[in-house]
Amino acid sequence: MPHKDTILVVDDNPDSLRFLVDTLDAQNMTVLIARSGEATLELLGEVQPDLILMDAVMPGMSGIETTQAIKRNPATAHIPVIFITGLGDPDHVVAALGTGGVDYVRKPIVVEELLARIRVHLANARASSRARLALGLAGRSLAALDGAGALVWCTPQAEALFLRIDPAWTPDSGALPEGLAGALEGLLSAEPAQPGASVRASLRGIDIDLATVESERAGEVLIKLAEVREDGKVAALQKQGGLTRREAEVLLWVSYGKTNKTISEILGISPRTVNKHLEQVFRKLGVETRAAATAIAVRLMTD
Repeated sequence: MPHKDTILVVDDNPDSLRFLVDTLDAQNMTVLIARSGEATLELLGEVQPDLILMDAVMPGMSGIETTQAIKRNPATAHIPVIFITGLGDPDHVVAALGTGGVDYVRKPIVVEELLARIRVHLANARASSRARLALGLAGRSLAALDGAGALVWCTPQAEALFLRIDPAWTPDSGALPEGLAGALEGLLSAEPAQPGASVRASLRGIDIDLATVESERAGEVLIKLAEVREDGKVAALQKQGGLTRREAEVLLWVSYGKTNKTISEILGISPRTVNKHLEQVFRKLGVETRAAATAIAVRLMTD
């Protein structure tokens, strides 16, 4: 059975709700409704729609305030929000989009325009979801932060690492575990954040390398996390292979099948520098290929 998109409509006006529900239902979409910001957040604790149509102006908790709360929660931050507004003030539109909304539609609503915008943002959300899933399935430990350093999303591998660092941490906290945020301050203070910059943190006996990775999304900083368990192996490669520490680190990651680009991200050096270290490793070990170097590395680490 084909997937039916689920749209949450948030509006305090019964006539607007009825119009939007009828419009979306005619497109074979599943429609959920909420009549206040508070009801919206409560509903999102139980179910996650594919997209939200948000009335910008509501009594009590406004649509803008509701969207801010949605985007602070990593469990819901990925859901696209389209604002519906009857206000023509550009400052109001800018404020709405500044909360993380992806689009806005003015009242009176033109049905064809609304549906076109919904389809575009549903497609973008699915593409983004597939990309995050692919990263998770590839075994990469990644976390995305917004410009203020708040957690937007993370892969399952990063989530597991966060829980080891802080068992009280929860995915919906909207923040990194205590200690990691402080370790990242230097990296995040750069404008813009420089891909490949790295820092090492030690928390609860766990050593972690944190490196910035280039992100395709404006305002998002992507952090790659690598647990460091390799000091003993690096020391063995240094001693028995006659290598410097950096050469031994490069060889270790080569033995794990990592590319020069990935090694550069892990170690916080350029791919060109990785290649220079690798040339020295080949010379010292008397080999010409990565496979031969890997074979020697495995033997040295198990002797």
